[in-house]
Amino acid sequence: MRFLFTFAGGRGHFDPMAPVARAVAAAGHAVAVAGAGREVPAIERAGFTAIATSPVPDVDPGAPVRVPLPPVDPARDDWELKELFARRGGRARAGALLDIAREWRPDVVVRDEADFGSAIAAERLGLPCATVLVLAAGAFLRRELVAEPLHELRAEHGLPPDPALTMLDGDLVLSSFPPGLRDRGTAFLFRPGPPLAPRPAHEPPGVYFTLGTNFNLESGDLFERGIAGLAQLDARVTVTVGAQIDPAVFGPQPGHVRVERFVPQAELLPDTDLVVSHGEGTGPRTGHASRDPRRGGGTARVPARGRSQASGGDQRAARAGSGRADPGTARHCICARYPSASSLRNCRVSCRSSAAPRRRSQESTKMLKSLTSSRYSPPAECSM
Repeated sequence: MRFLFTFAGGRGHFDPMAPVARAVAAAGHAVAVAGAGREVPAIERAGFTAIATSPVPDVDPGAPVRVPLPPVDPARDDWELKELFARRGGRARAGALLDIAREWRPDVVVRDEADFGSAIAAERLGLPCATVLVLAAGAFLRRELVAEPLHELRAEHGLPPDPALTMLDGDLVLSSFPPGLRDRGTAFLFRPGPPLAPRPAHEPPGVYFTLGTNFNLESGDLFERGIAGLAQLDARVTVTVGAQIDPAVFGPQPGHVRVERFVPQAELLPDTDLVVSHGEGTGPRTGHASRDPRRGGGTARVPARGRSQASGGDQRAARAGSGRADPGTARHCICARYPSASSLRNCRVSCRSSAAPRRRSQESTKMLKSLTSSRYSPPAECSM
């Protein structure tokens, strides 16, 4: 069978899907991943066949420029989701995915929940479509917010009205988020990897500080303040600053502080007890009994532009046991909640024990294969 995975946006939308794609490929099925042209190198480095949904950049954009922290503007974030992802992105990606699907001929489409165009294309072609949840702050993607552009897009493609926007769920919903953070009803809950044994108690706790993939250049001095506070902890601190920022700009750091452009979370999270993140829609996936829930871990949040998805994440995080801290006082806030190395480890154990049971990502392959039942006859348009 042939499975086409599609995502809109950057690595934060692709990484949550990767364990499912790997499980499908390991079961002997053909897998391709369709993403924006700028994401093709990352897709190929992850070991997948990449299909560009937009031109691949062939010019150097020049030296990146860090800018001050923007003011709080939740309305701007709503506009970005509605206009950039749903209306403009949905229209562009629907056309691109129609062409890709007709040529590559998948049996099943698996999309990230913010890739609206692929849902339209799959429905046009009569293909089963599964949705992978990638936004930890589920309150960000509100149906009433994207309803208008999606209704327009459906009409443009000659699809019947969908007042309830059932297209957003598709035929199957897959999630690796603990229900306490992101509850999505009947979603198939999976773990991205096998459980890992606890680390020896004598090892120092691990702290991970991240601002995600897209926010780094516009974060002002959050990194400087966060690193200065976290460096005072009796813990191993890892900071990832993104591909566009040279870690050297932050100067020499003590031996227990490591600053990198990027570290694969699958390698980092097994040794992490606490994640300090900005609370973005996909950013918190690194914590909250972590996106790699094989260990579990606590999280602390630093305010970052007051984005609407961050506030949605804060509401869930409060119920999931996370804290919120100003980066300038990160050490004091963290030490107040986790005053010792043992309390940091206990936080990890607590989060791990509170996570609902989830099945292995390999089992998602069976669910996806079941979508190709007799009710999905190959549509005439698919043979064009």
